[in-house]
Amino acid sequence: MNIEQYTANWNFPTAIRTGAGRIKDLPAACIELGMKNPLIITDPGLSQLPMIQEARLQVSSALTGCGLFSGIKGNPTGENVSAGVAACKEGDHDGVIAFGGGSALDAGKAIALMVGQSRSIWDFEDVGDNYLRVNVEGMLPVVAVPTTAGTGSEVGRSSVITHQDEQVKKIIFHPGMLPGIVLLDAELTCGLPAGLTAATGIDALSHNLEAYCSPFHHPMAQGIALEGIRLVKDYLPRAVAQGSDLEARHQMLVASSMGATAFQKGLGAMHALAHPLGALYDAHHGLLNAILMPYVLKANRAAIGHKMAALSRYLDLPAPGFDAFFNWVIGLREQLEIPHTLAEIGIDDSQLDKVGRMAFADPSAAGNPISFSAAEYQQIGQDAVRGDL
Repeated sequence: MNIEQYTANWNFPTAIRTGAGRIKDLPAACIELGMKNPLIITDPGLSQLPMIQEARLQVSSALTGCGLFSGIKGNPTGENVSAGVAACKEGDHDGVIAFGGGSALDAGKAIALMVGQSRSIWDFEDVGDNYLRVNVEGMLPVVAVPTTAGTGSEVGRSSVITHQDEQVKKIIFHPGMLPGIVLLDAELTCGLPAGLTAATGIDALSHNLEAYCSPFHHPMAQGIALEGIRLVKDYLPRAVAQGSDLEARHQMLVASSMGATAFQKGLGAMHALAHPLGALYDAHHGLLNAILMPYVLKANRAAIGHKMAALSRYLDLPAPGFDAFFNWVIGLREQLEIPHTLAEIGIDDSQLDKVGRMAFADPSAAGNPISFSAAEYQQIGQDAVRGDL
């Protein structure tokens, strides 16, 4: 691979525009990216809300038209992407507005990628140089409008898509999947229920935390992760307690984007386990990370003690060290009413052998501070089912 191959026919970096009321800039953002008839990609619940209907009306009034596709599951599948591609082609759409939480953002980016491809989406899994197979001329521009503060998919170059036949989540990657313009509007997140605010917020924490703990060398990502964790500490409890707190909502959107930027350094065992659990049980990704977090921290303790000491000092926790940070995580989960065990969300130990093997093979496992075996992943899952800390 050379730099010409890597950057050919796509533009960077993403323009991130923040502030309450930024959704009013959506028509101009579409025009800036050359769209005349974009397709809004969102989930079924959001599609019925005024924010989507108003956005579609505003874009339609300023451009030639604006379509709407909402056939997206909470864990988007290859079939969801194919249906979105068909809708995009049928409506002759020339761009995508990915509008919603992580599922809509991931699906929207994948649909924009796949509209002009002749290969299967699985041919673009993030393995080796698969991304060079992409016909970049067939990719559509994307405006991303997140309505949750968790995945940070709005600043990512990939999508996590479930292969239903194989019951596995796969990362689809191309540098050009990075949205051209992101609108971070805290007002759009104010209607998110407290439970989802908590789960998605700890998902943002997991991205920053796993990036911070990853043994790979990336000083800039390390600094971003450190500050992202602080923002979660300071603002997530406020956002959950008072959903209309615009400052807290805004800072959580920032922490979310920071997390997805930081995890270019690597993820770890939380995500290695959350991916197969999400694929097998169709469980909420952020909630899985929130439940798994202390069990993975405990398993990694021997390799991250020095980093936890530095992190707890930065967060101004008492008696800085591993225990200080671990206890803060436990307290935060209790405060936000996050379930303590996987059993509480309907996950038992019947498939943990399979989960362990899938976690071991998951790309996120490469960034974990300790190279766990499949059996060790199975044991972490067992601990999380039983609540054994």
